Amino acid sequence: MKGKAIIAGAGPAGLTAAYELLRQTEIVPEVYEESAFIGGISRTARYKGNHMDIGGHRFFSKEDAVTRWWEEMLPPQFPDGPDPALTDDVMLLRQRISRIYFLRKFFDYPVSLKRETLVGMGFERTLKVGFGYLHSCLRKLPETSLENFYINRFGRPLYEMFFEDYTEKVWGIHPSQLGADWGSQRVKGLSITAVLADMLARAMHRSRSAEKVQTSLIEQFIYPKYGPGQLWEKVADKVREGGGSLALESRVCAVNVQENKVVSVSVQEKDGSVSEHPCDCFLSSMPVKDLVAALRGIDIPADVAAAAAALPYRDFITVGLCLDKKKVLRELPDTWIYIQERDVKLGRLQVFNNWSPYLVADPEKTLWMGLEYFCTEGDALWEMSDADFIAMAAGELEKIGLVESGAVLDACRIKVRKAYPAYFGSYAQMDAIRTFLDSIENLWCIGRNGQHRYNNMDHSMMTAMECVRSLREGSTDKSAVWNVNTDEAYHESKESR
Repeated sequence: MKGKAIIAGAGPAGLTAAYELLRQTEIVPEVYEESAFIGGISRTARYKGNHMDIGGHRFFSKEDAVTRWWEEMLPPQFPDGPDPALTDDVMLLRQRISRIYFLRKFFDYPVSLKRETLVGMGFERTLKVGFGYLHSCLRKLPETSLENFYINRFGRPLYEMFFEDYTEKVWGIHPSQLGADWGSQRVKGLSITAVLADMLARAMHRSRSAEKVQTSLIEQFIYPKYGPGQLWEKVADKVREGGGSLALESRVCAVNVQENKVVSVSVQEKDGSVSEHPCDCFLSSMPVKDLVAALRGIDIPADVAAAAAALPYRDFITVGLCLDKKKVLRELPDTWIYIQERDVKLGRLQVFNNWSPYLVADPEKTLWMGLEYFCTEGDALWEMSDADFIAMAAGELEKIGLVESGAVLDACRIKVRKAYPAYFGSYAQMDAIRTFLDSIENLWCIGRNGQHRYNNMDHSMMTAMECVRSLREGSTDKSAVWNVNTDEAYHESKESR
């Protein structure tokens, strides 16, 4: 196939599609990105010599094609420690340590049944967890909600301790009102049984292939020296070098359809001017809500238009805190820490020093930390001033006993719109929306927001790869693209973004 493809979005899906089109076809990609940044939510933000991974991105995939793709872009090099001679364009091997902070104590995540966990919970809680799990084995609940999904796998007491409040922080509604689809995408296969099997395998020193280990239990991953945005910035350069184009601060504001084909898109530039660009196919990683609203020249069924307009999202705020190491009260070897405490709004924090020491301007003296808050655009958290929000975040870190007063040396705040497509409300009509969009022959929905699906980075890349394969073969069947991230054995835990 020859011609021109217009791609909405310069995140993992859009950039993978652009690169693969140049490599595999004679289709020339034009990429339009609404923001001023490369990489979508997989970008690396920069602040005074520090680098911030928005949401945290482990580079691990059970898809060999994705792993090879990453390693071709940034070859792995694994020095024992910080190495001044290490080249920039590399992947590092990192150790994943994730814990839950609850009752002002640390617990393993994924939840383990080690002695430390049982002691931390106390005798009474441990008994409740045990009997709760046995009860869940004998009496399965209908999986009509995320709450029932978790209870079936962990029992009600463990669910209430380690999942209920955190999930409500993330989504803004109780897990009983969330569809089980989210759980089936993020924690399929993870359960107490899986945890016990993993512990037994460790004890017996058995080798465990990647296919046999739940992704939530993976202990190591590769990671770009300067964060995930480093990879996507390199891919963007390769797209430009290969003959494609990429425009930032350029929003696709109209998708023009004739006879069930996209014939052009209208793009609004930063200065407000609008230009029209003809195309032979259109690959959309823009939010489904915005895509349907942008369609022109086609009759949109009223129920589809209403459902798309009401699709829910959660937004995201990260506060970067540069901390004086001398005033950090606890040892923090973690990449992620899930804050399960009910008396703070903080949902999760990252310790960027442990992702890569090269993310930190002064890793010897400072701890560079990202505090993550989940919100909805326009709510009280979203509208709070930067200064007030940073003060609140620093105060919460002090309140839960992780730092002393005066530990913060510097700080910044970053907002991310539509970070998480949500599984409630009109999401129940997503099949009808998909059927309508699939009727537009040369429109392909790829990526997390493009499919309104909580894809990981590798899933988003796979949707792009499947799309390019179909275009190369001249197929208009989009089922393979939509089927990415539906295999029960494939999904990750809640921690990966």
